[in-house]
Amino acid sequence: MKIRIVLGVIGDDCHSVGNKILEIQFTDAGLQVINIGVLCSQEEFVRAAVESRAHAIIVSSLNGHGELACMGLREKCVEYGVSNILLYVGGNLVVGHQEWTYIRDKFTEMGFDRVYPPGTSAQVAIEHLKEDLQHFAEASVS
Repeated sequence: MKIRIVLGVIGDDCHSVGNKILEIQFTDAGLQVINIGVLCSQEEFVRAAVESRAHAIIVSSLNGHGELACMGLREKCVEYGVSNILLYVGGNLVVGHQEWTYIRDKFTEMGFDRVYPPGTSAQVAIEHLKEDLQHFAEASVS
């Protein structure tokens, strides 16, 4: 099974270089990447996931507005009928300096399955995708 992901930069963030680097790394790892680009709304992420039958949505944010832009994304997935989709987020997610555990917990409470600090390697997310999808497959069988 080829893992399909929707990748993009959410909200009013136009940081395209990191997005392109992630696309290359995920593609080189054998994932099918649907890259919706920058300045993307929650609806664009979810519609792309529905249309492509994606296994995961990977949200990137570098301008620090990720917290506001991501609020309600899990609910949007439920609304569109993809409540089981994996949600990952990473980058500079908040403005100012905050403890990482606080940021991680905040995004986890918003429904994200994985939350990554700035500078996390795409390889970490790739390994997590494989692990999380394996757990999902095992849970579906039992």
